[in-house]
Amino acid sequence: MKALRWISLLALLVFLNGCGGYSFTGIQTDAKTVQVKYFQNTAPLVEPGIERIFTNKLQEAIQNQTRLSLTSSNGDLVYEGEIVDYRVSPMTSTANFTAAQNRLTITVLVKFTNANKEDENFEKRFSFFQDYEGNAQLTGSKLTEVVDFIFNRITQDIINESLAKW
Repeated sequence: MKALRWISLLALLVFLNGCGGYSFTGIQTDAKTVQVKYFQNTAPLVEPGIERIFTNKLQEAIQNQTRLSLTSSNGDLVYEGEIVDYRVSPMTSTANFTAAQNRLTITVLVKFTNANKEDENFEKRFSFFQDYEGNAQLTGSKLTEVVDFIFNRITQDIINESLAKW
């Protein structure tokens, strides 16, 4: 009976050791700190305030999905960039030549720097869109809903590219 306990204990220790480096988010990094610099809005069509919203969304996403500590300078990982495009395009039209459906597309240029592994550095554009009814005015809560959806997708793509390597 004692031998069975020791074998069970040994098997448990081997199992736990094997799972030690695994993260349920798929994110493994030797970095300890992350810095998210303020993303400027340089898009030709400027929607006021979305640069602050995006910067906050990226910080929140990183903090929620990693154990990295947010710092204001000298981070092991640094995210910086700008919102380079904010575009509303008609997608379908009605018989009266008005838009039945519009699409908001936002593009963010991100420069990622990993001080510990320079071969992982990149500069890349991330873009996503959301369609909405053509007769809807993209203001107030509707604008907030659409921008939040787009920024959630973009921030997840950035994290996947920089940390999860998917």
